[in-house]
Amino acid sequence: MTLKINGEIKENIQATTLQELLEELGITPGRVAVEVNMQVIKKSEYASLSLHDMDALEIVNFVGGG
Repeated sequence: MTLKINGEIKENIQATTLQELLEELGITPGRVAVEVNMQVIKKSEYASLSLHDMDALEIVNFVGGG
C-alpha cells in the first residue's frame, strides 16, 4: 500500500490499520496525535481504523521541555 505520511509518499506499507502502521514505523502511540485525510483520530480508534491506498496522514510527536 502507498500512503502519504507528513507530506512524503511511503510505498510498500504492510499495515492495514493505524495501530499497525505506528508499530511498523516504530512510533509509540501514546506520544503522538494522528490525522487521517484531514480528520483527527482518537487514540481509542487506532486499532480499528482501516487504512486505504493513498490515504494522507499527519503524525505529530509531542515533545516536552522547558
